[in-house]
Amino acid sequence: MMNVTRFLTQRLKLKVNEAKSAVARPMQRKFLGFSFSHNKEPRRRIAPKALLRCKQKIRELTRRTRGISLEQMLKELTAYLRGWKSYFGYCQTPSLLKALDEWIRRRLRSMIWKQWKRGSTRYEKLRQLGVGKDLAAQTAGSPHGPWRLANSPALQHALRIAYFDALGLPRLLANRA
Repeated sequence: MMNVTRFLTQRLKLKVNEAKSAVARPMQRKFLGFSFSHNKEPRRRIAPKALLRCKQKIRELTRRTRGISLEQMLKELTAYLRGWKSYFGYCQTPSLLKALDEWIRRRLRSMIWKQWKRGSTRYEKLRQLGVGKDLAAQTAGSPHGPWRLANSPALQHALRIAYFDALGLPRLLANRA
């Protein structure tokens, strides 16, 4: 470390940030938001801190109490996700991107459920979106909260992936299956 630092400062006239610089195995360090897996053949993955920052920003943008329309929320979320995907989309852990995609859609389903407010409105909206009478009535009258119901069969059937695709929400995983 001292030899490299000396070379960079004396020969190349560069300043070395001692707090950020270290000598360690690639699996133990993160670099520009990426880290590496411990597999036999290392793979690029999103660093845990970068993933936490992303989730925090998405929580901020999709808060149920923001008081803005779904269209406005999706516009802001889409802008953020496109930028995030263009940077972190090259990670080699598709399962993480898939899980993040599912989590984002669940947050949006929760927000939509909260916007429908009353049981009668919820029942009507579920029926309009193709949910059967019994399942719609059972879900609309459920005492459970929006986050739990966002993962229910009724809301997953009514607000499918294709629904969010039609609204313009980008997927983090490249394929459109």
